[in-house]
Amino acid sequence: MAAVTFVTIIGAAAFASLPGLLIEPLHAEFGWSRGMIGFAVSINLALYGLTAPFAAALMDRFGIRRVVAAALTTIALGAGLTAFMTQTWQLILCWGILVGIGSGCMALAFAATVANRWFVTRRGLVTGILTAAGAAGQLVFLPLLSWIVEQHGWRPAAATVALSALAVVPFVWLLLRDHPADVGLSAYGAPEFTPKPVPVRGAARRALRALSVAARTGPFWLLAGSFAICGASTNGLIRTHFVPAAHDHGMPVTAAASLLAVIGIFDIAGTIASGWFTDRFEPRRLLAVYYGMRGLSLMFLPQLMAGAVHPPMIVFIVFYGLDWVATVPPTIALCREYYGDDSAIVFGWVLAAHQIGAAVVAFLGGVARDAFGSYDVVWYSSGALCAVAALMVLVIRRGRSKGLPVAVPV
Repeated sequence: MAAVTFVTIIGAAAFASLPGLLIEPLHAEFGWSRGMIGFAVSINLALYGLTAPFAAALMDRFGIRRVVAAALTTIALGAGLTAFMTQTWQLILCWGILVGIGSGCMALAFAATVANRWFVTRRGLVTGILTAAGAAGQLVFLPLLSWIVEQHGWRPAAATVALSALAVVPFVWLLLRDHPADVGLSAYGAPEFTPKPVPVRGAARRALRALSVAARTGPFWLLAGSFAICGASTNGLIRTHFVPAAHDHGMPVTAAASLLAVIGIFDIAGTIASGWFTDRFEPRRLLAVYYGMRGLSLMFLPQLMAGAVHPPMIVFIVFYGLDWVATVPPTIALCREYYGDDSAIVFGWVLAAHQIGAAVVAFLGGVARDAFGSYDVVWYSSGALCAVAALMVLVIRRGRSKGLPVAVPV
């Protein structure tokens, strides 16, 4: 089941690899401002996050397989229609809304649901492996899509995203299963067999109820706030704006995209290692270290930008790759510690904050580039925010045993 989920997430990862490659081609062909293009990307990122908690509840109601297959089909539809657009509202509709909603159902809440449902022991490690699947997909698709954009234009690249999502649908329908009981197994490490629970009706109400309960506790706001900064400094900043920022300094698009792919290589190692650490060490301290070191590295990035790849930039890329989504396993572990059976849905809301943070920086990064002629102010601001996130996670109190929520008034 973990292997099937891993491959599914890889196949859907093409959508996350394309936005940073679209900014310059769309600006050159249509004359659209980078801020407007960033706005469409920001809607995609925001919907990616806001859809996640409802997707987790829908998986409890209709099953993982149906929700994931529908999500992949929606991604394919939105990406395919993008190839025919000529107006900014079409970019917002196709890439912002359709791909955003579809990708939200393929968000990290999918990995959290599989890990919670199929594993009792080694959950942290499995969460790390499944989280790393997105990075593995980036490794596969970024060099390919950048080559397609450079040689054939952005439209064939959008079609490639659509076809890759469609190709995974039969794989999901034939091999993905909703619960261990479907194949007569107990969850990995479970002391006894657990029957498949009755489908939970009222998915939207359950998602909102989980938010209502979690929002009354302090840890939720600290986790959501720190994870919003995580999204701002990864998906919103590096994934969206690194390629055009490097291109501003004369670096070819293919070279900059290849550096992002290298981030994907080390992201796999860093995320799996973080899952292993999460099973053994205090997740709050892990998060503080991850955020602090990420912020420090961003402060040095403006001095590393150049027209060619050089050793200090490679060091940054390796380090940032190791730290990219290493925050996910300890964040999911803290959600489990506080919110028990609803932890996947609560994590979906925390992920929504992550994507809202990413959306804000995806938009404001483009606006800052239009206004100041460079991205320097964005790098420095994001580095300072990461220091704030490190402080936020350090003040989260320890939860009670058995994963019950701690009622900390806010």
